[in-house]
Amino acid sequence: MNSNDDPNYSPLRDVAQSPEATARYLADVQRVLLDIGKNLETLAHETRVHLRDTHVEGDRWYHARLRAMPVEKALGSVLKNLNNLTVGLEKSAYKRRAHDEVVVNTAQGRKEKELERQRKKNPQLLQAAPNPPQQGSQSQNVGYGGPTSLYDMGRESA
Repeated sequence: MNSNDDPNYSPLRDVAQSPEATARYLADVQRVLLDIGKNLETLAHETRVHLRDTHVEGDRWYHARLRAMPVEKALGSVLKNLNNLTVGLEKSAYKRRAHDEVVVNTAQGRKEKELERQRKKNPQLLQAAPNPPQQGSQSQNVGYGGPTSLYDMGRESA
């Protein structure tokens, strides 16, 4: 399809429908942003050096540094946001792939749940457990007697 056939055509629609294409696209965007980040880091360093070397007559040694701090902070904030953006792009690619895996596994999970429900509704007949031996024929274990109460224990248990 192209823009001539569909007035609502978007080239990113095809990318959004495939996790591999989404990952490739986000990796390309991330690569561009990382290149921009390198340039911004260089700019921030050069700006810092220039602004801290700019002294006005009557300045104390720290005045140039104080004047440079807001600019340095703004550039640092931009770099921090850029790094967060690149991390977010990477995370988005992983989440997109995980979404497709969940979609694929959902049908299988539903079938398994339905089978489990059927097993619970129609349990298979289990073999009956063997009957316990009768009271009279029960062999006594040495050292163990029948159930007794606390009052029957006597002094030897204390």
